[in-house]
Amino acid sequence: MTPQPGFHAHVRTLGQGPRRVLGLHCTLAFGGAWAGMVDALDGEVTFVAPDMPSHGKSDDWDGVSHLSDTAVASSVAAMDDTPMDVIGHSFGAMTALRIAVSYPERVRSLTVIEPVFFAIARQDAPDALAAHERHSLPFTKAMNSGDAEAGARVFNRMWSDQAPAWDSLPERTRAAMTRGVHVVPGSRDVLYDDDRGLLQPGGLDAARMPTLVLRGEQAHPAIIATNDGLAARMRNARQAVVPGAGHMAPISHPGETAAIWKEFLDTV
Repeated sequence: MTPQPGFHAHVRTLGQGPRRVLGLHCTLAFGGAWAGMVDALDGEVTFVAPDMPSHGKSDDWDGVSHLSDTAVASSVAAMDDTPMDVIGHSFGAMTALRIAVSYPERVRSLTVIEPVFFAIARQDAPDALAAHERHSLPFTKAMNSGDAEAGARVFNRMWSDQAPAWDSLPERTRAAMTRGVHVVPGSRDVLYDDDRGLLQPGGLDAARMPTLVLRGEQAHPAIIATNDGLAARMRNARQAVVPGAGHMAPISHPGETAAIWKEFLDTV
């Protein structure tokens, strides 16, 4: 693992419940994105929620070190000494998967919401992944041209059809998204090429903790293939769907997402 030297992650705490949770947010969000689910669970959980590199109040990613390694190392550093429930969304779900493989003794249960681990779709549903790549072309073109603001605008809309118009967002929000968007191409090797070997024998197939693989009802086909493939590869995984939700389920549908998650937690 080659995390960024000297990287400092900002960690926030949400809620005051007895159940301790590590919450790992999606790209272009921050640790506070879990607030809706914490409120929905009303005193049952405490979230420890680090901001990923180049997000929130964390240091910027240096563009040289391995982004996922830095996210994993800083997230593990925020964990309790005793096992925690771990929940991640999108890229945060990829970080959660890596923690489950590398530090299984730290994970009481694992929940991943629409992990963007497209190496699975590449193996299982290449046509769905190819369609996703075509859908992503405007984002790729914006980033290749060096226009980070255009990239952030397209990325935000690409993953949330119900997202507010870019110009209607507060300037602070637009600036935060523009700041963080460079991590997207920086994460491609781990997400698409599995350069950390989670799909190799002894990786995800060896993870034994209770696992919930969750998605929105309106998930992209490449995400559906990824979720299906992930659940098939893990020994103790089950799937669930958030009715009416898309990719941003924990933010757009926090109550519904929290209710499904609580049913799972009650079995652990």
